[in-house]
Amino acid sequence: MKYKLLICALVVASLSAATAQVASHGQQPGQPSGFSVPSAQLSRPAGKPVARVNGVVLTDADLIREEYSIFPYAAQHSGKIPADMEPGIRKGALQMIIFEELVYQDALKRKMTVSPERLAKAETEFRKQFSTPAEYRQFLQSEFNGNEQALQAKVKRSLLIDQMLKSEVAAKSTVSLAAVRAFYDKNPGRFAYPESFAIQTISVIPPENATPAQLKEAKKRADEAYKQAKATKTAMEFGLLAEKISDDDYRVMLGDHKWISRDKMPPEMLGPALKMQDGQMSDLLQVGPNYVVFRLNKHLPPGKTPFEQVKDPLRKQLEKQKTDDVRAAFNKRLHENAKIETL
Repeated sequence: MKYKLLICALVVASLSAATAQVASHGQQPGQPSGFSVPSAQLSRPAGKPVARVNGVVLTDADLIREEYSIFPYAAQHSGKIPADMEPGIRKGALQMIIFEELVYQDALKRKMTVSPERLAKAETEFRKQFSTPAEYRQFLQSEFNGNEQALQAKVKRSLLIDQMLKSEVAAKSTVSLAAVRAFYDKNPGRFAYPESFAIQTISVIPPENATPAQLKEAKKRADEAYKQAKATKTAMEFGLLAEKISDDDYRVMLGDHKWISRDKMPPEMLGPALKMQDGQMSDLLQVGPNYVVFRLNKHLPPGKTPFEQVKDPLRKQLEKQKTDDVRAAFNKRLHENAKIETL
């Protein structure tokens, strides 16, 4: 959801400036996007109409600005959106500029205003993204024929859209802590976790279709690995040994499998694990054709993540879902009596 970033998207349209800051949907007003895009690399709009919203014409300049806002990596692709992504990005950009225009028109119908102080502050912040006054003047000349009043009108439009989205979407999308708690209590299964084991392993894996001699050699190696593993005292010591002598892929992670749920534990390992204490090491086991010794770092019984641990991320998730729903309903209402043509 865009709020304060509509103003900075103007810079993307500055295709003849020496450099142009590509706006992202996470920017604050007037802030640089983080990298510069040489104008020669960006597509040059022709001012061709792409949509008409209640009689107001939106052009390919509006569309390209939004496309680069959605895909701010154009400079890394020779100024072009990858062909396989272009239809989807174009469709999303077209929907967005139509939505923004509908929001703006609704703001005008409601006779919403922007205070002179807020407008002045926004203009000041917008200018800060230009490295020199000359760069700003070049942008102004390129985009608005040097007309600062036209730029001011564009900035004011963005602020009105921002104001509308705050009142019609953001303000209606908050989720109280009580509502978060209610969701948590009504969905216990979502926060439950299974019985799990945190283990590290050292494995000796015989060759496929091993000969008796190879199997004998593998058992000899496994016995030696077990002897060395028994001498370790900590998870780090066990892990460093696994890194040196283990044959399984977990050796690059110090033998650490992280958490394995009970139903994923091999039966040959589950039985011993249920009898072990945290920090203990198993006997040498045969798991299929392989020899394995494992260290049990933690046995976690089944349980439920406490509310205090999940309340903040859960609240964000619920507010995001509510924001999407409120915005969709707002968008639907704006479209109900609108006359929209795509050209």
